[in-house]
Amino acid sequence: MGGQVEVPTVGVEEEFLLTDPATGAPAPKNTEVAETAKRAGIDLQLELTSCQVETSSSVHSDIGELLGELRTARRRVAECAADHGVRLLAVAVPPTVPEGYPVTDTPRYQRIAHTFGMLAHEQGLCGCHVHVEVPDRETAVAVSNHVRPWLPMLLALTANSAIYRGSETGYASWRSILWRRWPSAGPPPHFSSVEDYDRIVAMMRASGNILDNKMVYWDVRPSETFPTVEIRVSDVPATAEESALLAALIRGIVMMGRARIARGEPAPPVPGEILRAAYWNSAHSGLDGDGLDPVDGRVLPHRMLLAELVAGIEPALRASGDLPFVLAAIDAVSARGNGARRQVETMRARRAVADVVEELAGATLEGCD
Repeated sequence: MGGQVEVPTVGVEEEFLLTDPATGAPAPKNTEVAETAKRAGIDLQLELTSCQVETSSSVHSDIGELLGELRTARRRVAECAADHGVRLLAVAVPPTVPEGYPVTDTPRYQRIAHTFGMLAHEQGLCGCHVHVEVPDRETAVAVSNHVRPWLPMLLALTANSAIYRGSETGYASWRSILWRRWPSAGPPPHFSSVEDYDRIVAMMRASGNILDNKMVYWDVRPSETFPTVEIRVSDVPATAEESALLAALIRGIVMMGRARIARGEPAPPVPGEILRAAYWNSAHSGLDGDGLDPVDGRVLPHRMLLAELVAGIEPALRASGDLPFVLAAIDAVSARGNGARRQVETMRARRAVADVVEELAGATLEGCD
């Protein structure tokens, strides 16, 4: 690819729901599970609600090694959860009827809950965040403009929240619909520079839209902690393999974006309202339905848009060595179905949310033995 860039490292953060094994209801045990995990050498992050935990992978150059770590982490955290009588689920919203979402007892989370009210108390949403190495914040902001048009496709691929409160939502990713209630969530604006980014974030802090920079919840952002660009659009995928597939695709998109930046090619200036429309299509129909290409307005099956994505980033996938894995993983998820399809098919076949929970529990640890 012209404007060749080095293959960057990549890391993945996965958020999980802790649930009651008998009912599937969210279980507020994150502090206990994290303490057990810490004694086992696993550093879990506490999320806003006490029924969630988050794992963070090491940085990797090889996607196969990343996949191995993701599988090991899921298995070991599931064991720590079992020690406290709860089950780990890779699902983006609770499929059963929750009694509530107690907010984790830390000063920052309590302040968020006090400021944002019911938004915080109705959280319980689990996503997957992919970090790709970049040289500086300027590059992170510039490359985010090239990532923006592909965000709806990545959402459709990983959709895993079709069942909520014991019922079909009519959406493949109900999490995406709920998540965008936050004032700083969803697709980011098109930024002209890192100064433009910082100016808008400062305005959001001054207005109270966010309390600190960690509350910039846009689906692409420069990381506040690492020298990376962070992509946050995804539901937590049902399987570790799908999370690794997401990471490989995102790294390819970032590599192609950086190559275009090096050649002086501008990112497509996709208007926010068109991108939001494409988001809705992706959240609604998921991988098995039609999507909207936000660049040219074409309506095509998401599977065709996914094929176009792979073709467009193929030089990067070849450079990273990820192409064989990506093709095989796409074939697998297309045949088996992503989390949303698995939830809906199970619900319609067995008509019991308990069976959906069992299906999700199996998917969470699929390949993790």
